[in-house]
This record gives sequence, C-alpha cells and structure tokens, in this order.
Amino acid sequence: MNGMLEWAGLFSLLCIAIAMLLATLRLLKGPAAQDRVLALDTMYICAMLMLLVLGIRTGSTEYFEAAVTIALLGFVSSVALAKFLLRGEVIE
Repeated sequence: MNGMLEWAGLFSLLCIAIAMLLATLRLLKGPAAQDRVLALDTMYICAMLMLLVLGIRTGSTEYFEAAVTIALLGFVSSVALAKFLLRGEVIE
C-alpha cells in the first residue's frame, strides 16, 4: 500500500472515531428524543464508514458486506424510531 494512502486511512479513521465520540456524547446528553435519534443515526453511519475504510485498507470484502448490513439495519431502525416519535407506536 502506498505510504500516503496509509496515512490518509489512519487520519480518516481518527476523524471518524472523533465523530463517533461526539455523537455518543450527544446521545447521552441530548435534551430531546430527536437529538438522541439523530445521534444514533450518526453513530451507525460512522460505524459503516469505519468498516469501509478498514475494507479499503485491508482489501477484504467482508468489511464491505458488514457495512451494507449496518446500513440496512440502521435505515430500518431510523424509520422505526421516527415513526415511534411521531405516532407513539411502531406497529399499527
């Protein structure tokens, strides 16, 4: 792997980890439920991005498959939480 690409991967992992840490703080401190839902969305996106960067760095396809799974589950959970916050129930 090229030296510059390796440093870029490490820097991006560090930035994503900081973003995940800040989202965790918002999840714990958030004054409203909407803030907490948005923090959870940010956390699953950061987790997905971490897996994608690790997949690029290692060249393994398993990371990409895990990232797609996280993206699908995160989207479904975001829709369910939004529906719960709007109506008070998930299943009608």
